Amino acid sequence: MSADKSSLISEEERQRLTTARDRIREEFLFSHENRPPSTGKGIHHTALVCRDVRTTVEWYQNVAGFPVTVLFENRDLAGSTHFFFDVGNGNCLAFFDLPGVDPGPYAEVLGGLHHVAISVPGSQWYGIKRRLDERGIDYMVESDVSIYTHDPDGARIEFIMDPLGEMYGEDTI
Repeated sequence: MSADKSSLISEEERQRLTTARDRIREEFLFSHENRPPSTGKGIHHTALVCRDVRTTVEWYQNVAGFPVTVLFENRDLAGSTHFFFDVGNGNCLAFFDLPGVDPGPYAEVLGGLHHVAISVPGSQWYGIKRRLDERGIDYMVESDVSIYTHDPDGARIEFIMDPLGEMYGEDTI
C-alpha cells in the first residue's frame, strides 16, 4: 500500500465498504422531494470543554472572529463557566470549563468530536488565515477552501468557504 490517505486499507476492503455504503444509500437516502421533514429546528449549540475560559474566549473571538455572546455559571458544576460564540446564521458554539476536573488531553474516540466545520465567506476566510499566520498558529489548507487548525485545547476546527448546505459542490440539505 502507498502512503496516501486513500490507501490505508486494501482495495478489497475499500470495495466492501463501497458496497455497504451503496446499500445504506439505497435504503435510507431519499430524493429531496421524497425526504420526510426533519423533526429538528437546527443545532441549538455544540458544546466543547476548555481548560481556560480567557484563552478560549480570546482565541475564538480574536483569531476566529466569532463574538462571545454570553457567559454564565454552568448549571451542572458549581464554579464552571458556560459561554457561547455567535458563529452565524443563528448558530452557537458553546464551551464550558470543569474546575476541579482533569478532562485529559484532546482525543479522537468513537462517539467523540472529529472536527467542527464552520462556513465562512472568502473575505473572512482570508482574514482568519492572516490572523493564524500572525500568531504562528499551525494550520493546513485543503482544496483551497478549507483551513484546518486546532483550538487552544486541541479541538479540530475547519473554516470552510463552502456555503451552508453544500460540500464539494454537492447539496447537503
